Amino acid sequence: MAIEGAIRNTYYKTYDKILPASFRFGVRTKHPPENPLNALISFGNSLMYGTVLTEIYNTQLNPTVSYLHEPSERRFSLSLDIAEIFKPFLVDRVIFKLVNKNMLSDADFVQELNSCLLTEKGRRTFLADWDAKLKTTIKHRELKRNVSYQRLIRLECYKLTKHLLGTKLYKPFVMWW
Repeated sequence: MAIEGAIRNTYYKTYDKILPASFRFGVRTKHPPENPLNALISFGNSLMYGTVLTEIYNTQLNPTVSYLHEPSERRFSLSLDIAEIFKPFLVDRVIFKLVNKNMLSDADFVQELNSCLLTEKGRRTFLADWDAKLKTTIKHRELKRNVSYQRLIRLECYKLTKHLLGTKLYKPFVMWW
């Protein structure tokens, strides 16, 4: 976990090179997010966790049993584990697109009491692009057919199930494009 966290922090430092000056990163703050970029990351990550949890429920996996994150009674830690694979090319790319194409502005955020949250309009804008991203298809190298990003998440769950049943060694998803 510490190594993964350190890598993620290094990765976050590159955001200032990718995004315009109006969306400076600073440091990662979560509860509550303190600036627009942190608000976007928190909102996007929550969507990612929910999407992964939905796909886990379509399999035989138990969402409370995890391998990377600390299991907890009230926490679906397996969705956190699986989400780590997909956040960089789903959540982060949605954020980069929305910011770099000026689809979000300062008016899409409410800042008060050391917190920053998306407005209703900002959430709708993010959700529209999020849904479009999940429906985007790619040619799967092993299946030899097009699959959506959302389906890739379920396929990852199936791979983990096969590993746990002892039928196939688990190899985590790696982007090939």
